[in-house]
Amino acid sequence: MEQQESGTSRRAFLERLGAVGGTAMVMAAMDAWHVPTASAATAPPALTGAGKGKTIVILGAGHAGQVAAFELNKLGYRCIVLEARGFAGGRVQTARRGFTATELGGETQRCDFDPGEYLNIGPWRIPFHHRSTLHYTKQFGVPLETMVNDNDAAWMQHNDGSGALKGKRVRQYEVKTDLRGRVNELIAKAATSGQLDQQVRAEDRELFLDYLASSGRLKKDLAYRGSDLRGYVKPPGAGDQPGTIDDPYGLSDLLQSHLWRDFQVGEYTHPLTMFQPVGGMDQIAKAFEKRNAPMLRFNCEVQQIRQTDKAVTVNYVDTKTGKTASVTGDFCLCTIPLSVLRSIDTPFSDDFRAAMDDATYVPVGKIGLQMKRRFWEEDDGIYGGHVKLDHPAIRQISLPSNNFQGQKGTLLGAYLLFDGATEVSAMSLKERIDYALAAGEAVFPGSYRANFERGFSWFWHLAKYNLGGWANWTAEARKDSYPKLLNADGRIYLAGEHLSYLGGWQAGAIESAWQQIEKIHQRAQQA
Repeated sequence: MEQQESGTSRRAFLERLGAVGGTAMVMAAMDAWHVPTASAATAPPALTGAGKGKTIVILGAGHAGQVAAFELNKLGYRCIVLEARGFAGGRVQTARRGFTATELGGETQRCDFDPGEYLNIGPWRIPFHHRSTLHYTKQFGVPLETMVNDNDAAWMQHNDGSGALKGKRVRQYEVKTDLRGRVNELIAKAATSGQLDQQVRAEDRELFLDYLASSGRLKKDLAYRGSDLRGYVKPPGAGDQPGTIDDPYGLSDLLQSHLWRDFQVGEYTHPLTMFQPVGGMDQIAKAFEKRNAPMLRFNCEVQQIRQTDKAVTVNYVDTKTGKTASVTGDFCLCTIPLSVLRSIDTPFSDDFRAAMDDATYVPVGKIGLQMKRRFWEEDDGIYGGHVKLDHPAIRQISLPSNNFQGQKGTLLGAYLLFDGATEVSAMSLKERIDYALAAGEAVFPGSYRANFERGFSWFWHLAKYNLGGWANWTAEARKDSYPKLLNADGRIYLAGEHLSYLGGWQAGAIESAWQQIEKIHQRAQQA
């Protein structure tokens, strides 16, 4: 489940977070946002030898568990995958018509979106550099489509600033173009007056000025007076319609508006365009499930793990029948989130258990809103991307990147983290929807509520088998505790996004599994 992109005002968000949760929570958030999110591996390890005669018990049928089963089975291992839910995928879930989910406390939701409409309640996008995830989408033939992760035509609106732009709905390209032009003008004037002579070599000066003038659309006198890049009062057209460029915003108004805090500028970690599976992210999980079906046992809730120097036994209960059973293997690969695993009766050493306790899990939630008309496309010409807000909890509204120019569409009306997720998850189901609608109505007045048909909300800290969106490690815990969990405790190995530097991403779970199955295989070959 990917983290909210850095364009959503890291500093402002962390300042709010610190006020609510203190330094420890801020450090955890910074760790989540600062991880290098490019895959370190592009394919599973090339393993030789055979696992015939060896049994691996795998706990959890999320991506880490399914990857491990798929790859180990190819080597001849007998894999048994115990999954507490009635389906595979872990957090890789898509809510569509007929999908049900029960929160802690017993409240069950049933999604009633129209056929073809859906909400990825877990992971929702794949960057081009997550080669491990793309390895399996290609191998399994899971069709992908472009996900518009940033759209300068989308609206942005802030009420926390001051000046002429406070509370005004503006296009992102207007603010970006004007701010770049105003700043480039200041730098160009400083360069021509000799104030940058120590920083810019004489032979580079003209090239530097050319760059500033080109990127900032400056005039010959190096002044910024607006540009066609920031839009028109009257658009150009056929015949005698050259178009009229809108007047640019002043530098003070731009700065005082705080809108610049929400910029995303084509960064590496969250590219402007990403990928999504056609029909929902769970298509990847379903592709694994199809191939791993003989190894999967659903509705098996792990109650206890025991091990000797030769084997691991897992005791579980069938949540449908209430009957208990056990399974024994040579090794166990546990992909259960640490937030859940630490409450299970396990034989871990004190050091191992203490290391597990040092991982915190982020409260995360999403609210999907089905609209009967794609007013953002029809009225405003916005196709995909994110509307940027300074709402206390809802920092963006994400527009669908599928079925462009269709009749209906489902928005990600809220992607909630930390204190915002905790606050909204305490509301009733109806109150959550109303909360999201109020935020959107402020940006799309007269259209948002009028076109709303139905919604669905889900919070991962209220999911019994997750208790949080993804794992966070403080810098100290990443240094001291995290490495301890990369090694086996007896015959039990751990895997999942929590044991990667790709926290919250599918690639983290996949590559963690790759790493651990290589260790298991090497050890099994030596036995």
